[in-house]
Amino acid sequence: MSSLPGLDPAQQAWVAERMPDAQLVRDMSWGLVETTVLHVRAGGDDVVVKAAGPSDTHLPREISAHAGYTAPLISTGHAARLRDASAEVRVILLDHLPGELVLGTDAEWQAATYVQAGVLLRRLHEQESRTDTEYEARATARQLYWLDQPHRIDPSIAARARRLLASAPAPAVMLVPTHGDWHPRNWLIDDGVVRAIDFGRFDFRPAATDFARMAAQQWRERPDLEAAFLDGYGSDTRDPELWRLEALRQAVGTACWAYKVRDEAFEQQGHRMLAEALGAYDGS
Repeated sequence: MSSLPGLDPAQQAWVAERMPDAQLVRDMSWGLVETTVLHVRAGGDDVVVKAAGPSDTHLPREISAHAGYTAPLISTGHAARLRDASAEVRVILLDHLPGELVLGTDAEWQAATYVQAGVLLRRLHEQESRTDTEYEARATARQLYWLDQPHRIDPSIAARARRLLASAPAPAVMLVPTHGDWHPRNWLIDDGVVRAIDFGRFDFRPAATDFARMAAQQWRERPDLEAAFLDGYGSDTRDPELWRLEALRQAVGTACWAYKVRDEAFEQQGHRMLAEALGAYDGS
């Protein structure tokens, strides 16, 4: 096996033991976080190698997702099968799925894409549910933590966001297995078929949290895409007050995290999301 980019020696050895003839086809890494994603070919099979750095928290979540919750999507070819994994070495092997990312293609703006995405997400969500009396408080505390970190949010805006978060409601809520980053950047399209990738933010959360990425981006000026998604999903689970709070938390997290990883375009989106989220509180 030739040396694969982005893998440390232990990860190289782990992959070589399982795929000694692996050859790099394409480096699919985003380059913003310490995760390497490679398309390799070994023994005539196409495989995805995902390797993470020592401070990464996403790979263990992806392993957990595949351990118990991706089966309904894998069984129909709508998600990749986990071939092997090592939490200790921080590397996993997945089947390579056909298709191209929906983001940036015509499919990103087609209603049929969102109907399929809604159907797939419902299949993930409906597997299990549990009541949690502390989730809302934890979710809000995380965003208050982000506001304590370095960021470029205007001080007056940050102060208002902090006040709203500090006084936010924290009722018991129903949690389901969520993807955590459900939007066109994590969907593939192949001959009209939508498939899901990257379960690195998997966790139990309220179902509506998986709507947030789309609401902040593709749905803003295309309510028909929102309607198509909800048609596929089968219902709208959003509670108005908690949805408004979730939009605020998403905005704070986006602006702060994007600043941390130096993704200026995403940071600007976070500032725009923050202005819109705060606007939803005006007059209330």
